[in-house]
Parts: sequence; structure tokens; C-alpha cells
Amino acid sequence: MALKATIFKAEMQIADMERNYFHEHVLTIARHPSETDERMMVRLLAFALHADELLTFGKGLSDEDEPDICLKDLTGALKVWIDVGQPDEKRMRRACGRADEVFVYAYGGHSTTIWWNKVGGDVERCGNLTVVQLPQPACREMAAQAQRNMKLNCTVQDGQVWFADAQNSVLVEPVQLKTVESPR
Repeated sequence: MALKATIFKAEMQIADMERNYFHEHVLTIARHPSETDERMMVRLLAFALHADELLTFGKGLSDEDEPDICLKDLTGALKVWIDVGQPDEKRMRRACGRADEVFVYAYGGHSTTIWWNKVGGDVERCGNLTVVQLPQPACREMAAQAQRNMKLNCTVQDGQVWFADAQNSVLVEPVQLKTVESPR
């Protein structure tokens, strides 16, 4: 018998000074049996960085053709594709062909550097791709915040992200590996 996803609930207050976005989101997150707390919390962070009323979690690990997070416009057109982890070059190229903007949030410490050295040159021409590396210590601290019911605050300012629950606050300083000018 296949294991079922574990359901997590998160109330997240987002204060994004860079986008002038201030909103509370009540989220239901299905964590795939093979997904770690670290990956789930990176998905939450990526959601916060792109928060929008139309932003939704995809099927993620259970469907290779779906993004982890996506934003579709009211016509159903895929505007933003967001993946977390270290996707292969083929997946990133396919995503760039399907969405207006593609974001990858890579984590995993030294393995991220090895991954980027391998695929970075192959995706350099993808004009709508942004790749961000998240520091391993911060990702591990965020994973420690994972609970079935969470109340989180996320503040984005000056290129830094503060991710906090009632007991702990984690400073995340993303590193841009590949950037593009956003059409927004």
C-alpha cells in the first residue's frame, strides 16, 4: 500500500518590502512521503518570495511535469513556474518553454555548487530563468520550524529574508546564480 502525503497547515504573514506586498496566506501543504521537512520549508519560502493571490502549490514530487509552485493567469496560462532543489537541465529548459518566468531555488550546501557547475552553462541561454542558491545552514534552521500547524512570519527587505515562528527567527540570504530582468 502506498504511503499518503502528510498534510501541514501554515498561516503565513508576508511583508515583502521590495514588492510592497503585505498579506496573510492560509496554506495547506501536502508533503510527499519522500519529501523532507527541509524541502517543504524551502517550498514555503519560495511561496513567500512570490506570494500572490493566484499562486498555488503544484503536485510537486508526485508529478514530474508539474512545478512545485505555479502562478496561472485567469485564462489558465502559466505565468510563473517555481521549482526547489536541483532540477536537471532538461526540466529547466522544458519549464522555460512553458512559462513566462521560471525560478529555481537550489539548496543542499556543497552539492548545489557541483550541480550548478554541471548545468549552469547548459541553461545560460534560457532568458526567462532565474536560479537562486539558498544557504544550507538557513535551510536546516527552517526545517527545524516545521510543524503540522504553523504560524510563520516572512519579511523580505534589502535582499534578505527573515523567516520566523513564535520561537525562532532565521535569516536567509539568497545568492543569485542566474538572473533575468523581470517583466513585472
